Amino acid sequence: MADDTSIFIGASRKLDDSYQRGENLLLQYGNRHGLVTGATGTGKTVTLQILAEGFSNAGVPVFCADIKGDLSGIAMMGTGQDFLVKRAEQIKLNPYDFQEFPVIFWDLFGEQGHPIRATISEMGPLLLSRLMNLTDAQEGIMNIAFRIADEEGLLLLDLKDLQALLANIAERAEEISARYGNVTKPSVGAIQRTLLVLESQGAANFFGEPALRIADVMRTTRDGRGAISVLAADKLMMNPRLYATFLLWLMSELFEELPEVGDPDKPKLVFFFDEAHLLFDEAPKVLIDRVEQVVRLIRSKGVGVYFVTQNPLDIPEKVLAQLGNRVQHALRAYTPREQQAVRTAAETFRPNPDFDCATAITQLATGEALVSTLEAKGIPSMVQRTLIRPPSSRLGPITPAERQKLIQESPVAGQYDQVIDRESAFEMLQKKAREAQDAVARQADSGRSRWTIPGFGNDDPAPRSDGRRAPAPRPSNRQTVTEAAIKSVVRSVGSSVGRAIVRGILGSLSRGR
Repeated sequence: MADDTSIFIGASRKLDDSYQRGENLLLQYGNRHGLVTGATGTGKTVTLQILAEGFSNAGVPVFCADIKGDLSGIAMMGTGQDFLVKRAEQIKLNPYDFQEFPVIFWDLFGEQGHPIRATISEMGPLLLSRLMNLTDAQEGIMNIAFRIADEEGLLLLDLKDLQALLANIAERAEEISARYGNVTKPSVGAIQRTLLVLESQGAANFFGEPALRIADVMRTTRDGRGAISVLAADKLMMNPRLYATFLLWLMSELFEELPEVGDPDKPKLVFFFDEAHLLFDEAPKVLIDRVEQVVRLIRSKGVGVYFVTQNPLDIPEKVLAQLGNRVQHALRAYTPREQQAVRTAAETFRPNPDFDCATAITQLATGEALVSTLEAKGIPSMVQRTLIRPPSSRLGPITPAERQKLIQESPVAGQYDQVIDRESAFEMLQKKAREAQDAVARQADSGRSRWTIPGFGNDDPAPRSDGRRAPAPRPSNRQTVTEAAIKSVVRSVGSSVGRAIVRGILGSLSRGR
């Protein structure tokens, strides 16, 4: 049975079909990561649930995704259903206590939990390019966009900030190409169209502020239990690329923010990545390398990462090698790929002379699994055929009313509900555009032609700073309508006065004869 240093997973099956030896996961090796695999309906979700319960009781916060809604029952106290009580008797789980666990519900769409947001800057160009499935050329433009945002002090918080920045880059394509390499308007336009698709799929709800604080997924309760953060992912799975990108972002944030702690007595946080194959499907090598790096190094931050998927072949070999604690539920071996998956799973275990591992994988009943965890000095234990213990919390989903009550009573209630839209790239670029328009308008006003009537007004050149007068501007041969009319009047008046003077002089001369 478990104690303060381990989590009880179940009891191993002996040759006489009895279940006697307890299989435990040592907390001191909980940050050495793990893998839970098996076909649909073989009990992976229940295994995830009892592991989350064990870590929570040990004071370790947990973050996990709830793909079908079944995991939400961990927030409510379990009941003594006959088949659960029978299993507890089989594995000699005495007493079989029922519990409810401290749960915080999260939802990227803000419908079944507290909203989760991240800023565009936090996501970074690599993950955004992965999320948007950009080409190499378009990913290069995305990197340039982030570089320009840094140089010009433009905050990238939400989608409209990135859209405004891309529009600005398209206008300055020639200037930017001279500095950073070729930036074409068609490539920028393709990225903008992809952003529109993301926006229509609900990604606009994810990007913005207030951003998720890592401390809020690492909470403990007053009685010393770790809070279990449950991400509602049933709707999120309609956009699996967003789901995978978000979870990779969260792991990256944990890696960057948490201090080095080496190998603690128990993990600081345990992270369950359900439907883990979505992270690696069609992923570029640079992204897989990033995942491998995070998984390898985040252990020293005290974080354990547990991948949950149907097939061990879904996990790249370099990542698979980092996973020390293994729970393998039944696999079917009808196709060549499935047969290869069975062989791969069997070869990753330390052999047990009592049974053939590959054969056992295809014969496991629902709720049974092959279990191997790290023992003293981090050595994998001999694989055991294990009946998984029943959960202490409710098996199955909670009701919408129960969920809403828990959300209202949550320790983070009200902290993430209202969107904050502070001044960022969108507003700053709009302000620059208005200032540029005003400058053009002022220049147009100051460049209009000035005219004066000779002898009226100041038509002399203005004196220079050295006391001399500046040379008068060269007259233009072009006249405005107003100037032409005035000159005509002046000419007409001048001609009439001249004729009158001549007549007066001639008349006086004739009278004097």
